[in-house]
This record gives sequence, structure tokens and C-alpha cells, in this order.
Amino acid sequence: MNLGIIGGGVMGEAILSCLLEKGEYAATDICVSDPNPDRRSLLSSKYGVLTTTKNIDVTQGEVLLLAVKPQYFFAATKELVNISAPLVISILAGVTLSQLASVFPGKAIVRAMPNTPAQVGFGVTALASSELVTAPQADLTKRIFAAVGEVVELPESLIDAVTGLSGSGPGFLAVVIEAMIDGGVAAGLPRAIAQKLAIQTVLGTAQLLIQADLHPAVLKDRVTSPGGTTITGIAQLERSGMRSAMIEAILAATRRSQELGE
Repeated sequence: MNLGIIGGGVMGEAILSCLLEKGEYAATDICVSDPNPDRRSLLSSKYGVLTTTKNIDVTQGEVLLLAVKPQYFFAATKELVNISAPLVISILAGVTLSQLASVFPGKAIVRAMPNTPAQVGFGVTALASSELVTAPQADLTKRIFAAVGEVVELPESLIDAVTGLSGSGPGFLAVVIEAMIDGGVAAGLPRAIAQKLAIQTVLGTAQLLIQADLHPAVLKDRVTSPGGTTITGIAQLERSGMRSAMIEAILAATRRSQELGE
């Protein structure tokens, strides 16, 4: 067993499934601890990984990945004394490197913040490492999260901001897409067609920005003709405060991430 995971929920499953798909680990290299028998059964039957009810059982490998909800951090780790795993990776929002080090003294620790598109391999993960993390351990951590999407490295002081932007961002964008769908329905489109148009528009726009290496403002300028439909709609968005509402949502989510760490 080379990778132990505490928490077999959505993100834990997303990471292990992508690691298996990319061939970074074999199923027999991964052991997952989870108190829910349905989750253990699903993970073992669907992916062939080892499962257990005891968190201590998954701490004997090369890497320990913490993937529980942040409010369960101390409960999940209270019995983990003198673990063998030299590298501990946490995806717990708000739980700091110093808090992790108090539970895992002397261990190399990486704080990671992936987002939910990791479930389909299109996530983005920010990493902040403790001083004890070696270059090979840093490379291993990047390979693990590269399996679920893009990876960036940042100082820990910026991780809460990452949580507010990319961690919470999929939820914000889901609300935006839902509003676009409702707008299409209000304009007379069947809901199924409006949903397909809205989702594909968001997906296509993101791909265009990436592949053409465009700043969003450049793309906006390209599609706003004088007196046209797009600039008329953008003017309404500005009157409604859409831009400031999104900024405030990200700041509020960032503050909440900081509160979770306290």
C-alpha cells in the first residue's frame, strides 16, 4: 500500500479514480478508510481498492491523503500517533500547515485545495508545502494532483483566497449557468434547449480563452459590436451589479475559509 486515503467521499473518490485511470497507482496500492459501509463497498467494488474502517490502517504507506470534511479533522486524526507515512497531504479547507504539523510532527506536509471539476479530470489544485517537503515529495504531490487537472504552487497565505475563487467557483458558476437557462426560457426557448445552449456556451468560452490565450476582456471586446445585442446585455449586467456581486461572493467565501481554520 503506497497511498492511504482517510475519507472516501466525493473528492477522495475523484482523486483515486483519476490516479487509477492515469496509471499513477494500481488499485492494490491504494487503501481508503471510511466509516460508511456503503462508500467502502462502492469503492472496493468499482475500483478494486482496499478499504477499512480504521484510519490507522492507511498510514503505513508512502503518502497519507486527508480527504474528510474540515470539521472532522481532529476526530479523524486523534488516534494517529507515530504514523509511518513520511508525506501527509491535506485537502481540508481552512486547516493550516501549523495545525497539521501539530498532529503530524516531523512529517512533510502539503496543503492542497482542489475543486470539484477534479471529478472529471478538469480540476485545478493549489499546493502549499511545509519546509520539510523534499523536492521528490513535491514532485510526487504534483503528479497526484496533475491526474485531476492543473496544478499551481502558492504560499499558504493565499490558499484561503484559492478556496474562495476556484474552490467555491464551481458553485458560483452553476448559479450563473442556471440563471442563463432561466433567461433563455424567459425569452421563449424550451428548457432542455436553453440548458444545452448555456452549458455549451460556458464550456466553449473557457476553451476559447485557454486555446487562444486570451484575456477575458479581449474576448468581450471582440463580441461586442456597436449598438449590438451583447453590449446591450452587458450594460444591463453592469446596472445589476453582477461584477461586484461576484467579487463580494469570492471575498465572502475566502473569509469563511479563514474562519474554518480558526
